[in-house]
Amino acid sequence: MRAYAKTDIGKAREMNQDFYYVSDEINGMRLCILADGMGGYKGGEIASSLATSAARLYIEEKFRFLDPTMENIEELIRKAMDYANEVVYEKSKQNEELDQMGTTLEICIMYGNKVYIGHIGDSRIYRIRKNIIRRITTDHSYVETLVKDGTITREEAFYHPRKNMLMKALGCADNIEPDITAKGFLPGDIILMCSDGLTNMLKEEEIYNIINENIEESCNKLIERANELGGYDNISVIVVGKEEEN
Repeated sequence: MRAYAKTDIGKAREMNQDFYYVSDEINGMRLCILADGMGGYKGGEIASSLATSAARLYIEEKFRFLDPTMENIEELIRKAMDYANEVVYEKSKQNEELDQMGTTLEICIMYGNKVYIGHIGDSRIYRIRKNIIRRITTDHSYVETLVKDGTITREEAFYHPRKNMLMKALGCADNIEPDITAKGFLPGDIILMCSDGLTNMLKEEEIYNIINENIEESCNKLIERANELGGYDNISVIVVGKEEEN
């Protein structure tokens, strides 16, 4: 497995409220986490950092003792997200300036021939397989509900003025309902995790072309391109490729 990651403040923000983590391989498992924080003062920065750290510590501590069945790994991710939510929510109640802070949270555990996913918010996870890029998470956003009910098209959603309005996030309430799923992760596949600072700037075809051209340089190139187009938000990218078998 080859993993590459980078975050950038972008061209318009005063601080970077994104946070990510990529582990080494641990007992055949690789863990990747990405969070995009929100909230005034330093709320978003604190929320994304706390959520990432809490989920990381929970998973890495528990995985070594886990019977790694699909059901057990999915439950581990669910519990890690619940724990991260508790940590962020409790922190927000300790300081008025942090009230209503929150974050998106993407968790990927790569193990065996699957990627196990936890998702809440509008950061995204894609899988590239056989020259096709496919989004494997669904945005928890107002605009996504409009697309689902046929009010607007996917093309119109890309330019919609309220596309950053979230319907779900981590840390804003004492309970969350994340999406937990597992997808195949086969030799030759590539997983992309990214904050909306990337996907609000680049369409999927351009993202695919940049990754396909050179996976080693793809994080740098994706961020450069997002900044060329305006860089209106923080930009974070994790790219993980599974080597072809000889």
